[in-house]
Amino acid sequence: MTDPYEIDEDSPVFAIAVAAELAGMHPQTLRQYDRIGLVVPGRTRGGSRRYSARNIEQLREVARLSSEGVSLSAIARMLDLEDEVRDLRRRVGELESRLRDELESRPGARVFAAGATGAVVTLRAGTRVRRSADIVLWTPPPRG
Repeated sequence: MTDPYEIDEDSPVFAIAVAAELAGMHPQTLRQYDRIGLVVPGRTRGGSRRYSARNIEQLREVARLSSEGVSLSAIARMLDLEDEVRDLRRRVGELESRLRDELESRPGARVFAAGATGAVVTLRAGTRVRRSADIVLWTPPPRG
């Protein structure tokens, strides 16, 4: 069960003045980062910026990296890659859940791994697959 008081880190809730204070920056810096697409907040219907907890963390990371001499374009690439990794992890979790559900609903199904060379191996339940392998779910056709 999820905590009803847990804050969604992607919910845009902080006005620019609050976000700037939480990030230790001037509001004009946040506006500039938004203009160049570095940290882009959500918007209200009226067009006001609203920052999420994740945006605040990104702003702090931008400040830290910038103070270490990392260029803004490099920081933007890092933030994009972090977003991509988060999305991919979420997608892998969804696919693992779907595969688990599929295996439970099809008792006769078997899972195979196929490597880059084309070798095919039947997997036992709970066996981990090398990252270089593809997973294939095979269900024998119904007899009859």
